[in-house]
Amino acid sequence: MAQLLLKNFAMLEPDHGELRRGDEILVEGETIREVSDKPIKADGADVIDCGGRTLMPGLIDSHVHVMLSEVSIRALENVPLTLATARAARLMKGMIDRGFTTVRDTGGADWGIKEAVEKGDVAGPRLFIAGAAIGPTGGHSDPRRRTDFGTRCHCCNAMAYTMNVSDGVSSVRKSVREQMRLGADHIKIMMSGGVASPYDPLDSLQFSLDEVRTAVEEAAAFGRYVCAHAYTPEAIMRAAECGVRAIEHGNLINDAAAKLMAEKKMFLTANLVAYYAMKERAAEFGMNADMLAKNDLVIDGGLKSLEICKRAGVPVAFGSDLLGQLQVEQSREFILRSEVLSPIEIIRSATTTGAQILRMEGKLGTLRAGAFADIILVDGDPLKNLGLFQDQGKHLPAIMKGGVFHKNTLH
Repeated sequence: MAQLLLKNFAMLEPDHGELRRGDEILVEGETIREVSDKPIKADGADVIDCGGRTLMPGLIDSHVHVMLSEVSIRALENVPLTLATARAARLMKGMIDRGFTTVRDTGGADWGIKEAVEKGDVAGPRLFIAGAAIGPTGGHSDPRRRTDFGTRCHCCNAMAYTMNVSDGVSSVRKSVREQMRLGADHIKIMMSGGVASPYDPLDSLQFSLDEVRTAVEEAAAFGRYVCAHAYTPEAIMRAAECGVRAIEHGNLINDAAAKLMAEKKMFLTANLVAYYAMKERAAEFGMNADMLAKNDLVIDGGLKSLEICKRAGVPVAFGSDLLGQLQVEQSREFILRSEVLSPIEIIRSATTTGAQILRMEGKLGTLRAGAFADIILVDGDPLKNLGLFQDQGKHLPAIMKGGVFHKNTLH
């Protein structure tokens, strides 16, 4: 089995929280075989001199939508799945170019696009998928016009393919089982209104308690978990009481909801950059005034939510949640969070916490022996300059996923 010996770097292991020099790493196949502070003997291994740069685990974005290639979701009505897939390939390449070697798709990506990445048909990060996001009639996963009483076939309408509308316990049960049959790693449900959906108020409560409990029960029976789109304290607390494991967004969370999340050992994936980017640019891509007004309601809560969760001890993962043309802003999330969090806290959100949500501790988000060899090199010290994650990967001379270089400019 091919071996690579990495030398001459400053190691940033998120658990340590500081750069450490003098280590060597031996990669064998797709995993890290050995990490040592003494020279590693590996006859026949290809030696990579990292030039003193920072070596760290590949980044994890815990909230993306690789299939949602339009800022205005409704524009996907006219996008066939063939075009949606081609666009997803381009968007995923952008993600791994920026150093994100793993992403958690929270609605839209299916087994097919995941398999295409795993088999090397398209370049992209490891994908953990939800399949279609599930919500009730009139909720955040129901983007129909008021004059629509049905949906066109999925093959012609990427919007319909990425979302599911289910009402009642039996319908929710069947939909959850169907997503898991189709290869879902987790189940995404809607529990409050959303910005990108046309008619639901942000503070609306979506799905009954019985429907949510049913989704949780079915996911657990299959060895999966449920994550829930929720903004308000009421929606978050309902999710917590029903056994939901992870909250997406949570911008309007309060101390009581955060305390309950901590007690239930739940996770939050925050995504500030989506709201800033939409405020600045979404109108030019067709997002209407009503949606942008809802965006204004949640944008101010983003940084505050990070502080509330930090006080309560709720682990917060890195997420971007950008749509379509705005996905180039993915790494700006690092800069926005730096107003209230330290660089190592932000880096851990994009490594350690992301791995915990994915139930991949020790395999992702770390440089320990036995982990996947998902590694990035950084031209400088990101603990002193988070700007090194900006500029579409310009400051990342090498990006490795599963022991294979996606990018290598060291030669």
